[in-house]
Amino acid sequence: MATIEIGIIAKESIKPSSPTPIQLKTFNLSLLDQLAPATYIPLLLFYTTSDHTAAAGRRLQLKKSLSETLTRFHPFAGRIKDNSSIDCNDDGASFTEAQVSCLLSDILKAPDHEVLKQLLPINCEAFLEGRGCVLHVQANYFKCGGIGLGICLSHKIADAATLSTFIRSWANTASGIGQKVCPIFNTVSITPPRDISMTPPALENLKIRDDKSVTKRFVFNGSKIAALKTKAPSMSVKQATKVETVAALIWKCAMKASRTNFGSSSRLSALYQNVNIRNRTVPPLPNDSVGNFIGSFIARAEDAEAELHGLVAELRKGIEEFCKKAKRLPLSEDISVICEPQMEALRMLTSDDMDLYACTSWCRFPLYEAADFGWGKPIWVSSGIPPAKNMVFLMDTKGGDGIESWVRLSQEDMKLFECDQELLAYASLNPSIASY
Repeated sequence: MATIEIGIIAKESIKPSSPTPIQLKTFNLSLLDQLAPATYIPLLLFYTTSDHTAAAGRRLQLKKSLSETLTRFHPFAGRIKDNSSIDCNDDGASFTEAQVSCLLSDILKAPDHEVLKQLLPINCEAFLEGRGCVLHVQANYFKCGGIGLGICLSHKIADAATLSTFIRSWANTASGIGQKVCPIFNTVSITPPRDISMTPPALENLKIRDDKSVTKRFVFNGSKIAALKTKAPSMSVKQATKVETVAALIWKCAMKASRTNFGSSSRLSALYQNVNIRNRTVPPLPNDSVGNFIGSFIARAEDAEAELHGLVAELRKGIEEFCKKAKRLPLSEDISVICEPQMEALRMLTSDDMDLYACTSWCRFPLYEAADFGWGKPIWVSSGIPPAKNMVFLMDTKGGDGIESWVRLSQEDMKLFECDQELLAYASLNPSIASY
């Protein structure tokens, strides 16, 4: 099921319910925001409802609550002016309504990356899309009454934690359950903007942007992860986390596929891992701080024979070293802990002698719990749109003990990766959402 028919019902701008005060009309981006790529962060939320009579009410509820939420998140209703500011002009968030030709169950039987992209309001794989409107929403209505919300938020002002905060605030407003979330706009005070000569990392110009790549979904259930974790301990890591364990296995199997295709058992490999720095800096930052509070580290596979426990140890060493550096002094005094891994990754991407993989984990964000708009928690949450080759995305399964992964590799590497017996001993290839 590579294509579906989607008919656009309506398209409008949802403006804040109250105008933005004149003193807040210009929102300055921080240095961390300036360094973020000009892309959008995608999110898909799926809900099973069969009450067609309530459809009109749900549509009104979504729009009204979004308008009220934008009053608190006023930059999200503005326009990206340049790489230094957002014009908070209250032009509004783009809101599209679409009728989908199939049943929601057709999507959930075997989720397809190419199909999911069609349920988003914009093309999140296009870097030039990251300018202009800050927030795009598409409400997809299925024949069965099910709803799929596709949300794209500009990376110039938000990371995954910010997106999670926004969804929680919008859902709380829509359902009337829980406290209203008040975002904290403090990025400029943490990392003041600069007149930087280097534009944000231009991944679109690098070889990682390979159109001949394939994205596939693998699900690790809780019992399989528990079994895998028994193989992860080492002298330096007594007890691995589930993210470390799953990331290490995916890295190992991807590395194995690449080395086989290159005909070199010693080809260098590294994994670039994103880190939420809110609780790792001096001083720590509130969880509801809005902006790009993202750091990173690079783990390396130094040995030709890369074993799971060794890769886990490298991941643990990377995060521990990052945390030590992040706690040395305020970010406003030294941004090198953020910039240096980014620059090193860019250098690695231009090398023909090694593979660099990038891993992003959303396992810490309780999106299933937070995204109840008044008609129940989502049956499935996904952001399975890795924008480039050699990227890995991890998210908790609905029960919380498993991990759903989306992996994007070259066609040649994916042919070997998806058949790797060590991987398939712990992961299921694209199972139905109903099966876990």
